[in-house]
Amino acid sequence: MLIYIDRYNWSCKQFTLSAQLSAQNNINIKFMNSFTGYLRQNGKVGIRNDLLILNLTGLTNKVAERIHQNINYSKLISFEYGMGLLNKDKEISQNVLIGLSLNPNVGGVLLISSDQSRSEIVVEQLKKNKKPFRNIFLGDVGSDPLEMIITAVKEGAEILKEISEIKKNQFRLDKVCLSVECGLSDPTSGLFANPLIGKISDKIVESGGIVIVGETLEWLGVENDLAKRAVSSDVRKQIEKCVLRREKLAIDNGINLSGINPNKKNIEDGLSTIEEKAIGSSIKSGSSKIEGVLEYGEIPKNSGLWLMDAPSYTPESLTGFSSAGSQICLFSTGSGNCYSSDLMPTLRITANPETASRLRHQIDHDCSDLITNGNFEKAENNLLEDLVSVLSGKLCYGEILGDGGETISRFGEAL
Repeated sequence: MLIYIDRYNWSCKQFTLSAQLSAQNNINIKFMNSFTGYLRQNGKVGIRNDLLILNLTGLTNKVAERIHQNINYSKLISFEYGMGLLNKDKEISQNVLIGLSLNPNVGGVLLISSDQSRSEIVVEQLKKNKKPFRNIFLGDVGSDPLEMIITAVKEGAEILKEISEIKKNQFRLDKVCLSVECGLSDPTSGLFANPLIGKISDKIVESGGIVIVGETLEWLGVENDLAKRAVSSDVRKQIEKCVLRREKLAIDNGINLSGINPNKKNIEDGLSTIEEKAIGSSIKSGSSKIEGVLEYGEIPKNSGLWLMDAPSYTPESLTGFSSAGSQICLFSTGSGNCYSSDLMPTLRITANPETASRLRHQIDHDCSDLITNGNFEKAENNLLEDLVSVLSGKLCYGEILGDGGETISRFGEAL
């Protein structure tokens, strides 16, 4: 009888332990499928709550810098080519400035310019999206830069005070707009880090979120494979057209793509051809259907996987993502690319153990154990957990060290 009771009690303990483990797993699953963020008036969700000082003219560049220095917790973006922009160059720069101001990570905006007309189109969209802002131009203060600094600091402080009262709430992954990037790649990027990012890309798309992939030149050599994943024949043609246009642009300017893509450092690290690099790069897009091709900085119209026709240079590429509304970027590197976006936390990943060790205060996620164990399921859970932590407020090294910046691409000559 005693033996029976002991066995019974043991079974109960086993059942209880099993239930506890099951409950814990459910908690972990729930945790990794949601994050905490800031709900905006337009329905988007930010994972940071920044005050953006957006300087729209080169004449006020130094003024904007001094304003930024006097407002803690602010971010500064300056666009110095205010006048004389033409055609596509003008159109895209305006759209990108609007997109940056509307990025969900921006809680409020302080607009600075020497000419009120430069801010009108941005103001219109900020009002439409009900985002807190102030608009200050030199004419407001008698063209006195010193007075502009004093006025702007006061106005900026008021916005920051206002947005600091916004409470965080819990949201599911369908509110995530994720961008993916790679830089200074090596064989570990294409074999391990980028396939791992691809799994996270699929997870976000399956959850109803958005994923954006840029770097058009990185499609060269795999454009046919990408085109097969297009949701329609029109999207397929767009993909092919973008690659051909970039290739023609290089040829027309006397550039041999085999000399710059892969670049000298890529080749030194073990990548030999455009196609080899493209295969390793494109895999970070996962396996989802491609909804469409975005212009540089364009905001996606619906959920799913999107390609962005954009330069491959990291600073320009990341700014295009920020303008498109991406809250966070997964950025893989082989030998170590330590750039990041200022508005969009950039979670830097490597599968190269030497890089992870050498740059341990710049790499946010080390997945180099994939080389020895090949356990992608475990690696996916680990990266997803890190992603959710950053979405919920954990800082990336780029944020801590101030590595970030925003660089808007130019598309032509100005007057």
